[in-house]
Amino acid sequence: MLQLILGGARSGKSRLAEKLATDTQLHVTYIATSQPLDGEMNERVAHHRARRPAEWALIEEPLELARVLRENASADRCLLVDCLTLWLTNLLMLDDAERVQAERDALLDCLASLPGEIIFVSNETGMGVVPLGELTRRYVDGAGWLHQALAELCQRVVLTVAGLPLTLKGTAL
Repeated sequence: MLQLILGGARSGKSRLAEKLATDTQLHVTYIATSQPLDGEMNERVAHHRARRPAEWALIEEPLELARVLRENASADRCLLVDCLTLWLTNLLMLDDAERVQAERDALLDCLASLPGEIIFVSNETGMGVVPLGELTRRYVDGAGWLHQALAELCQRVVLTVAGLPLTLKGTAL
């Protein structure tokens, strides 16, 4: 099963995804896409680490998400990817449009063939005003297009607001 958990900053989306991963009763591998490059991001990473069960495996991969999914997906495993918008940011910062498109296509192309459970967490950024800067507009547009394509492939899509899940697609939580 493929699931997409969307929400704003501090909406409860990661906590919900972690609960869903635990509820599968499968071995869980947490795939972290962040690159903690400053003190504030280090604090966020530490908060997430402290909340995760100790028995969960961890893979840190900021760019090659499709490769990691192909290498680690199995029928007895739940992969939890947190988060897609950080992954997209990492790719955009390379300033290589071809690489961004290739990694996005590789992700979307591999999903139908992967066994096991996969839960994606991502920030819903397109509900505000259109950003002024060109890079920020590319980010918001890229996230929106990625979410649309991924939502089409997922069996369940959930929007999380104030810690409350709203099921947009699939069975309700």
